[in-house]
Amino acid sequence: MRQLGQTWLVIAPDFVFLAIAVSLVGMSGYIRDTLRGVTSPNRVTWSLWAVEGVLAFVVEVQQHVGLASLMTLAMGFVPFIVVLTTFRTSHRAWKIGKFDIVCGGVSVLGLIFWCFINEPTVALIAFVAADQMAALPTLRKSWTVPSSESARTFFLGTVNCAITLMTLKHFTTAGVLFPGCIMVTDFAIGMLVVTCIGPRVRGHARLLSQRAA
Repeated sequence: MRQLGQTWLVIAPDFVFLAIAVSLVGMSGYIRDTLRGVTSPNRVTWSLWAVEGVLAFVVEVQQHVGLASLMTLAMGFVPFIVVLTTFRTSHRAWKIGKFDIVCGGVSVLGLIFWCFINEPTVALIAFVAADQMAALPTLRKSWTVPSSESARTFFLGTVNCAITLMTLKHFTTAGVLFPGCIMVTDFAIGMLVVTCIGPRVRGHARLLSQRAA
C-alpha cells in the first residue's frame, strides 16, 4: 500500500547521477552555443541561479535530503560556468535592462529574508520565490527574443529535475519545492523558445491593429 507522502513512482537514488549527467550535457551545449554567439545568457538570471543553487545544496544537506542534493549542487555549479563564459567577449551576454535589475534586486532581497527568517517552511518559500524572480529576465527574453536562447538545455533541465524528484521516497517540502519549481520554469522557457509564441502573438496583434486602423 502506498504510504502517506510517498511518490507514485520511486526509482533508485543512484539515478540522481543520471540526472546530473543529463544536466551536464544540456549545459555543455548551452556553453557551446554561448561561445558560438548563438545564445546570449542573461547574467542576472544565471548569476543568481549559481548562488541559489549552492545555498539550496547547503540547506538540503542540513535537512538530510540525500543524493538528490547533488543535483541541486550541479544547478549551482553549472550556472557559474555559464556566467564565466559570458565574460569571454561582451557580445555573448544579454544586455541588462531596468526589468532585469529590478528582478535581480527583488531576488536578492528574497535571499536576505531567507537568511534571517527562523521558520523553515517560510524561509524555503522565500528562497524559491527569489529563484523564480531570478528566472523572470530569462523568461521575458524567451518571450521577446526566443532566438537568443537554447531550448534543448531547458528541456533537459526539465528531465533531470523530474528524475531527481522520482528518486525521492517521500514528497517533502524540502525535497520537492526547489527542483519542482525549476522543472516547471525550465519547461516554460523551453516551450517559449521552441514555439516562438511571443513574436507570433505580437505579430498577430500588430496585424489586427493595422486592420482596425
